[in-house]
Amino acid sequence: MPLKELVRAMATELVDHPDQVEVSEVAGDQNTVIELRVAQVDIGKVIGKEGRTAQAMRTLLSALSQKLGTRAHLDIVD
Repeated sequence: MPLKELVRAMATELVDHPDQVEVSEVAGDQNTVIELRVAQVDIGKVIGKEGRTAQAMRTLLSALSQKLGTRAHLDIVD
């Protein structure tokens, strides 16, 4: 749950339409996938130039998940 809230907090600060941010969590055996959906016009803001923003979000998510003793991956869904 804190992983999902971290992604939601980061995404809502980046986009122009924070009301359209949707975050879902898909738990697996050893890995959790966090799916992020934003408005079509905000995809570029979440991904960033050359994917740097998305990579930074993934780095923070990975650090928190390791601290919690689990593994997580961020997928940005169109």
